[in-house]
Amino acid sequence: MQSTNLGNKESGKLWHRKPCPAARDGFNLVQRTAQACTALAFNLRRKSEFLVALADYSIKCFDTVTKELISWMRGHESSVFSISVHASGKYAITTSSDTAQLWDLDTFQRKRKLNILQSVGIQKVFFLPLSNTILSCFRDNSIFAWECDTLSCRYQLPAPPESSSILYKVFAVTRDGRILAAGGKSNHLHLWCLEAKQLFRIIQMPTKVRAIRHLEFLPDSFDAGSNQVLGVLSQDGIMRFVNIQTCKLLFEIGSLDEGISSSVISPHGRYIASIMENGSLNIYSVQALTQEINKPPPPLVKVIEDLPKSKLNSGDLKMKVTTGRVQRPAKSRENRIQTRILKQDLAGSFENKENELSDGLNKKRLQILLKGYGEYPTKYRMFIWRSLLQLPENHTAFSSLEDKGVHVAFLNLQKKYPIKSRKLLRVLQRTLSALAHWSAIFSETPYLPLLAFPFVKLFQNNQLICFEVVATLIINWCQHWFEYFPNPPINILSMIENVLAFHDKELLQHFIDHDITSQLYAWPLLETIFSEVLTREEWLKLFDNVFSNHPSFLLMTVVAYNICSRAPLLNCSLKDDFEYFFHHRNNLDISVVIREVYHLMDTTPTDIHPNSMLHVFVALTKGQYPVFNQYPKFIVDYQTQERERIRNDELDYLRERQMVEDMQAEVDQQRVEDEAWYQKQELLRKAEETRRELLLQEEEKMVQQRQRLASVKRELKVKEMHLQDATRRRFLKLQQDQREMELRRMDDELERKNLIRNQEAVAKEMREDADAFRRKVDLEEHMFHKLIETDQTQNQKTQKWEEAKEKDFHLKSEKKASALADASRRWFLEKEINDALEDAEHPYSKAVPRYQNGQVASSCLPRTSQLNAISEMDSSTCISLNQRRIQWDTTERDLMERVRNLRQRLAAQARNRCQMPHLLAT
Repeated sequence: MQSTNLGNKESGKLWHRKPCPAARDGFNLVQRTAQACTALAFNLRRKSEFLVALADYSIKCFDTVTKELISWMRGHESSVFSISVHASGKYAITTSSDTAQLWDLDTFQRKRKLNILQSVGIQKVFFLPLSNTILSCFRDNSIFAWECDTLSCRYQLPAPPESSSILYKVFAVTRDGRILAAGGKSNHLHLWCLEAKQLFRIIQMPTKVRAIRHLEFLPDSFDAGSNQVLGVLSQDGIMRFVNIQTCKLLFEIGSLDEGISSSVISPHGRYIASIMENGSLNIYSVQALTQEINKPPPPLVKVIEDLPKSKLNSGDLKMKVTTGRVQRPAKSRENRIQTRILKQDLAGSFENKENELSDGLNKKRLQILLKGYGEYPTKYRMFIWRSLLQLPENHTAFSSLEDKGVHVAFLNLQKKYPIKSRKLLRVLQRTLSALAHWSAIFSETPYLPLLAFPFVKLFQNNQLICFEVVATLIINWCQHWFEYFPNPPINILSMIENVLAFHDKELLQHFIDHDITSQLYAWPLLETIFSEVLTREEWLKLFDNVFSNHPSFLLMTVVAYNICSRAPLLNCSLKDDFEYFFHHRNNLDISVVIREVYHLMDTTPTDIHPNSMLHVFVALTKGQYPVFNQYPKFIVDYQTQERERIRNDELDYLRERQMVEDMQAEVDQQRVEDEAWYQKQELLRKAEETRRELLLQEEEKMVQQRQRLASVKRELKVKEMHLQDATRRRFLKLQQDQREMELRRMDDELERKNLIRNQEAVAKEMREDADAFRRKVDLEEHMFHKLIETDQTQNQKTQKWEEAKEKDFHLKSEKKASALADASRRWFLEKEINDALEDAEHPYSKAVPRYQNGQVASSCLPRTSQLNAISEMDSSTCISLNQRRIQWDTTERDLMERVRNLRQRLAAQARNRCQMPHLLAT
């Protein structure tokens, strides 16, 4: 993986060695916004323009060609977190938490604004691809579709089922605008069919996924926009790509150590750009991430396995295997010949078996392929390396080493080897710790980080493979390196010097003349395994050949590198120049060096050839790693003890220094506190003096205020006395008015009582007159009966004669009496009614008899006088009255009752009218 540090550059290339996808433009600095960017949008109608949302809630449009500000749009009151551009590039929608705004990108004017309640909130508002529809998603899981031109609501998606209800946070739409994916704080994904407007699938992610932070479909040039692969970025920083039809996990990017913060996919689906949590920007190739690319190649050689050795007998050896048919045993002479031939074939099969690698690869064929092409294919290099090194992949053994934690020798690794990538530093620290736990020598080896770092960088995502590759390298290609520990391997350097002396004596003499030993021209290359002097591609090409040959190939590479660089080396005369040459990259073709290595391997005499002094390749054992003790144990133990002693001394020194520093800090703190206390006391003294002055001023102000207050009190007292006097006068007048009103009320009460008393006297007088009238009528009737009894005997004879005349007269008299009685009653009733009405109209007038010319009017005469006048009628009239007595008594009682009721009502009205002046007066 190539990496480029942009730093403070304003332009440059992203890829230096292999321009992929394009190194023509690289990157250019357009503007320095001086504040954070919250959203970006491209694909406007003018392709050179793009939109940027900034932290001050504004949106700016820049031109990448002229690098100028095109427009500055304002209107949001909170941070804009999403910008969606219409397919035509004419309109854009900017979304914040409280509003969404539609902009015309031709005029950069706002067309519409969507305001909602703060309690609802907006999640995202965006254009659907290849349509004129706007989709708005709110925090209550409601999703609406709007027409872009009229902004009329086209439809609303129903609520998701309660069994898998989640709060939607992120959304993604396929390129054809038919499927909407929604996710949130759950490991469930909801897939909506926007044509049918219904939820058609729920995908459950792995249990390690607890929340989904980003969704995006992976475009494909051959699916007509109906994307099938969905990228899901979860809370653990890993983006997983799943097939929404088969629900299978295809591949993933990011890791727990190097998580992804946000990601975006190119329009054609070829590349994925991800911003990592450590601030770096990673660009992934989708083609290299698919499983079909990463599958191991098919085996180059098909092997037919032999029968087990226990079944190899003489009869079997005599059988000849041929193509097409099996021959039976022949005669003894022919048997001897066949036996000889079979022995040769058997030896050849053993040799081929030795060259056979795991996974069906053949080392001979790989070497032929390597010599033909110079390197292994990039796609298959890691697979071939693992096969060549025959890595056992002992997971349990490596876990036991890893569980021991970071070795004490590498606790402060970052101080000696500062690495920008925290992930690489952690992987390097764990790998070195595992090596140190495997063998104690590696905790004391100073060049081990330089030796292991290239492989750590190469296998950073698989620490087991990284550890086993380094361990295999140490066992085979670093043979006899630790026999003179802690000094460099003098025996190995002597081998290199002997080979160099045989092939290039002039160069060796030049080194000797300038006091340059093998520790300067060979050891730097070995301890860094050429990582300092070669580029990544050159280093990989070199180790394709190293891992495919005898362990002596690495030593021959050192000689070849010096021989191929003899021209610049012969021109060097200073030691610093030599040191610089073997620690920095040089203008040297690695292919030429490799060819020279093969030439040296073939032409070096056997007596000085490293091949005769080094063992052949030995793979790591399966299950448990082999014991590595090829070093002077007493020296390592002594160094370990010395380092432990020095470390303990350092710890003691650090503790003492910490104690001294703590004491000094306490003294300094005490001094600071004392100074602060004195300063505070001085400030308090000054503050006390200031407050005393303020108190004196306040006392003077208080005296003045008291004087003013006394004068104000005196004024208020005078005003209060005036007010009390006015109130007293007003109260006396009110009491006088109330007394006058009470007197008027008492006069009215007296008048009302006199009126009632007069009415009662009149009623009593009328009752007395009525009683006298009854007594008189009874007396007259009694006298009349007596008269009839005395005259009855005398007038019996004349009674019949005058009977007719008497009946006629009686009838006439009865009519006359009846008319007179009716007239009298009518007059009496009218008189009583008029008196009652007059009393009601004049309640204050006293009920006194009317006088006319000094005498009582006739209308006021008592009823007794009127009845006396009636009683003076002749005898015939009395007979009629006697017959009507009973009827008169009944009528009289009814009349008296009606008059009594009428007087009571009139008296009540009079009392009410008498009280009205009193009420008005109060």
